[in-house]
Parts: sequence; structure tokens; C-alpha cells
Amino acid sequence: MRAPINSLAYSILGIAAIGLLTSVVQAQQPLTQKLSEVSVVVTDTFGAVIPGAQVSFESGSGTINLRTDEKGSVTIELPVGSYTVTAGHAGFEKKKVSEFRVPQPSGGVLKLALDIRQGNSDREDWSPVSQVPIETAESSSASLQVGGAPMESAAERAKQFHSLLDQEWDYEMRSSPETATALGDNRFNDRLGDFSPEFFHADVAQRRKFLSQFEAVNSSGFSEQDQLSLKLIIRNLREQIEGAPFKNWEMPVDQRDGPQVDLPYLVGLTPFNNLQDYENYLSRLRQVSRVFDQISGNMRLGMRDHLMPPRSLLDQVATEASEVAGQAGESSPFFAPLKKIPAGIPEADQKRLQQESLSVISTQIIPAYQKFATFVHDDYAPHGRTEPGIWSLPDGDARYRYDIRVMTTTDLTPDQIHAIGLENLRETEKEMLAVAKKFGYNDLQSFNDHIKNDRKLYATSGQQLLDLYAKYVHGMEPELPKLFGHLPKAKLIVVPMEPSRSKAGTPADYSPGTQDGSRPGHINVNEYDPTHRLLLNVEAIAYHEGIPGHHLQISLAQELPGLPAFRQNGTYTAYVEGWAFYAERLGKELGKYQDPYSEYGRLENEMWRDIRLVVDTGVHADHWSRAQMIDYFHKYTAMDEPNIETEVDRYIGWPGQALAYKLGQLEILKLREEARQKLGPKFDIRAFHDEVLGNGPLPLDVLQSQVEAWIAEQAK
Repeated sequence: MRAPINSLAYSILGIAAIGLLTSVVQAQQPLTQKLSEVSVVVTDTFGAVIPGAQVSFESGSGTINLRTDEKGSVTIELPVGSYTVTAGHAGFEKKKVSEFRVPQPSGGVLKLALDIRQGNSDREDWSPVSQVPIETAESSSASLQVGGAPMESAAERAKQFHSLLDQEWDYEMRSSPETATALGDNRFNDRLGDFSPEFFHADVAQRRKFLSQFEAVNSSGFSEQDQLSLKLIIRNLREQIEGAPFKNWEMPVDQRDGPQVDLPYLVGLTPFNNLQDYENYLSRLRQVSRVFDQISGNMRLGMRDHLMPPRSLLDQVATEASEVAGQAGESSPFFAPLKKIPAGIPEADQKRLQQESLSVISTQIIPAYQKFATFVHDDYAPHGRTEPGIWSLPDGDARYRYDIRVMTTTDLTPDQIHAIGLENLRETEKEMLAVAKKFGYNDLQSFNDHIKNDRKLYATSGQQLLDLYAKYVHGMEPELPKLFGHLPKAKLIVVPMEPSRSKAGTPADYSPGTQDGSRPGHINVNEYDPTHRLLLNVEAIAYHEGIPGHHLQISLAQELPGLPAFRQNGTYTAYVEGWAFYAERLGKELGKYQDPYSEYGRLENEMWRDIRLVVDTGVHADHWSRAQMIDYFHKYTAMDEPNIETEVDRYIGWPGQALAYKLGQLEILKLREEARQKLGPKFDIRAFHDEVLGNGPLPLDVLQSQVEAWIAEQAK
């Protein structure tokens, strides 16, 4: 799968340098008035050559026009002098890329490394990455020179690259202390993030700065992993910068996200082992009111700019905030860590911490929640948009195309994704009907009606749900060596989902553990209204959220040696969710789903993800209503009503995210079949899984390239 056209970049790469805008003179035989055989190669940022690119070298004596051949390359001999380089491709006008001067050398070959970027395919212009004047250095010896200084070795440049990666990651953690806490980086546990407009503007500027630094890295001689890391970090930063004009920070809340639910959730991810942990926590509590004020201010800017979530979601936000505000004193979720303080903390400090926490909760946090609930209910929600689809926002279609690219790492259109959903839905329907017939039903509608009305198929309590998830996870553990050569060290536990988010939450979700193992991974089980929750798909969800799904993949990535932190903690949704969805099928390959109802539940999960492709594109591109989305689920599934409504509202509030599961799963299945066919008896499922997981999360097109290279190597 290739990179999205909208973010496709082209690079004119000299043989001696990749990615760094340089001119290099390498001493060879003495030359007279020209440098021989300058090799120019035009590729995209992922290394694919671009045939037919137009490159011009202009000087006072005229212009030399070149076009790359089918291999994306061309050679030229340049006389001594000053030049302006312009380039273009595929109907885009040529623009200046760089200026440089070729002085009288003692002898050498000029090798160029220039980057240019193509803009959106539906625009009429594009911009170069940079237009930095370059002057070559004179050299009378065999040493390489850049800008008058000795050229650094690949090892030195790699060390600088690693340092820059560390700086960028440190910026990410400092900018989002909450994320740092979730990942086990406790340096910033005494603070909450800055959510002011000034921060978001400065953040874009900082990302532009990082991007220019990474684009200037010469990766010549780097290891394969370092070259991949460079491609990925540049891709990430470009994508983030591209999305900045949409100003999503002016729409910061819905029924699943926002301080009203995120802050209580953060409590469960925070360490409470010593006195300093509690002092940090108190410091955070004192910043809650500031966070609500900043986010409320951003919401007012959104009202001004007509950037509003749907009202149906905002009414839920007001309810969520009111419920937390109604939990006073020791019943507040923010007091939970103070109920059982480690015995190693002096009793006097324990009492002080409890008293100060209760004071902050009563005088700052509850008033902040009350104020926020009133603002959302009285002022904000009434201005919420009436249409659920993102198409109804300013630049709505462009927003959705961007969301699709970010979430799926593909350039598929909404129409193409809709068609994929319909095609897969029909196939899943056949499999479900085969199971229904085993129960004596000749059509899915009557079997689904039976399921909906059979109370034995529903949970009786939240504890029953917790026990079932734990049972399936623990039962899977001894089977894993059959499918994987490498297994994570991190532990996994099953816990109740926080009440503050359970009403609008999914049946279960996953919270990663920390890299140092101090906090295990969590399957968070939704115990809200258990008697209306079907048990059919609990087994499949346990494999999805736990093992061999999220916990196995995310924990392995965190434990990969030698990878930079941004890759160990990568969040490419199509990969992460695609793997977890693929993992549901692995349970069947291991002989799980012995209960026929559980097997039907697994297939219903397949149908669930097929439907997502249809209803997500339906609401955000084809102007479907919320009612149409709900009716579509009822038509094809036996899903319980709370789950359907939660899912539909999730798709409305999180455009494109639901597309990632099926598209990611399909890509992994396609690569597996390709490996099986090409390797024949050499195919090893354990080795295949280790390869898919061995580089951390990847965009699907990069995953395809990596796995296909592995297949070619294995076939030798």
C-alpha cells in the first residue's frame, strides 16, 4: 500500500547523502571545467523512485533540463559556476529548490541531496521543503567536506540523530504530562498540561522546527532501523502539522473525551508508592480548575468559529460532569488514592494529605465540575450542531479525508471503504448463517431475535463479566508459544472500568502497562447496567483487548530493544487495532470458542467491524442520520441496545477511527496469505507473527514493505 497522495513527498537524492540538503565534493582525478557524472535520483520519502521528474540546472550560460528515466535517475556533467535548481513532477510547475556554487576544484564529483515536497493532488501548487543556499567546499585531498568542515562519519551522525529523537520525545512528554504518566514517565506527575490557545500555536511552531531538523538529517550509512525511524518521525510530524489548521483543540470534549472523564481516568494510572507521589498528586489536584477554565475558553472559541460537536453528544458531557460533581468528600473519585495510603508514609503526613485533598476537592474540584456542567448544559450544548456527520463542519469533507488517512494510513476514499464494508459484510453474513442453522434457525433475523430475548445469554452482574474476562485471558496464556516466538514480560490484570466513563464506554478496553513493569496492563471491564449486556462476544473481546491482542502487541513493542521511544509507543491505529482484531481469529485457530454462542459472538464482532466501514462513511460522507446508523446495526446483529448506542455515538464523535480495525486486519491477513503462498513449506506462523510485531507499530504501507522484504529474504 503506498503513501497517501496528500502527504507524498519527493526527494532528489544524491548518491553520497540521503535527506540532508547538501553539496558534496569528493576528491578524485583532477578535472578542468566540469564535474563529471552527477547522479540525480528522485524518490518519494519512502524510497520509491519517481520516473519522469523534471529537474533543471540554470546558470548565467543557460539552462540544462533533465527528466529522470524509468529508474528515477539521470546523470549530468556540470561546468564550474553558480546554479539554481528547479524541479517539478506530474503536471506541477517547476519551482526553485536550491542555489549552489561549484568553485574551481582540484578535482571531484558533485553529489546532490535535495528534498522537495508535493502538496495535495487536488491543488495547483506545491512547495519545496527548503530553499537553503548551498556552497560546496574546495578540497585538495581525499577527505569529504561539507560547508567547509570535515564530513561527519555515519556513526557520529547517527548519534546526533538519536539525540534529536530523544529531544523530540522529551518535548512530547513535557507537553503532555498526562501521557507521560500513562507511559510510566513520572517526571511530570506534579503537573497537568497547558491547554491554552498560546500553547497550541507554539506547539505547531515547535513541530515545524523539529520537522526541519529531521529533514536535514543525512541518513547515508545509517542502519535500516535508523533509516526507518527517520522516515516515520518525518511522516508523523508532517501529518501533525497538516492537521493543525483544523483546530480540533477548539472541539475538545464529547461523551468519551474531555477533562470530565479524562481526569478521573488519570487517577488510576498514577503511582502512589511514597510521600512524593502524593505531593505530586496534590499539586495536580490544585490545577484541575485551571484546566477546566482553559478548555472552556477553547470551547467558546469553537462556538465563535462554528466548530461544534453534535448536541446529542454534548448533552451526555453535561451529565458526566454533573455526576462527578455530585460525588463529594471521600466518595469523590479523586479521593480514592487517599483511602489506602502505604504504611511507610508517616501517620502525620497521611492525615495531612487526606485533609488537604478533601479541602481541594470541596473548594476547587467540585466547583470546577459544577461550573463546567452548567456551562455545557446552558451555553455550549444548545449551540451543538444538529447533523451528526463531520461533513457539516467547516471544511468537513477535507477533515474526513484527513481523519481517514491518519486512522487507516491509507489513501482510500470514503466510497472505496464503504464498498469494502459491504463486500465483507456479505461474507460474514454467510458464516453467521451457518452457525444459526446449527441452532435450527434458517435466517439470521429470527436467530438474532432469539438471542435478544433469551435472558440466559445476558450477564447477571458486573462480577460475572469480570470473572469471564479473566477466565478467557488466563486460558489463552499457555497457548501463546504455539503462535509466537517472542512473548512479553509485562503482566496483565482485569479490573472494573472507572464509573465516570463506563456509561458511555465500550464493553471493555485496554490500558497499557508501564515499560518498567511497575504497573501491569489493564483490561477495563464495563460493569454499567450488566443485565443488558450480552455475553456472546466477551471471549472475542478478551482476546482483542488482552492476549494475543492489545496487551501482547503493545507490551512487546514497549520491550523492543534499541528502538526509539516514539516507536516503542507508536499509535498507528490501523496497525494497533488491526492486530487486536486479527488476534480474535487466532483464538479460533487455537481451538477456542468451544461454546457455539461464543463462536457466533466472534462472528458478530466481525460483522460489527464490517458495519463500521459502512456506517462511519455513511454518517460522515453520505449524510446518514444517527437513527439510520442504529437501524443498520439492528438489521445485521443481535448486539444489545447499550452497546449499539455507545458504538454509534463513538463513530459520530471520532470520525474515521472505527475504520482502522477491519482495514488493518485485512492487511495482516493479506500479508499472511502472501507469505504462506510464496514460502510454501518454509512458512512458519511463529516467525511471521514475530516479523509483524518486531518493528513496533507501523503504517500499513510500511508494514507491507517490511513484511514483503522479510518474505523475500526467507525465500532465499
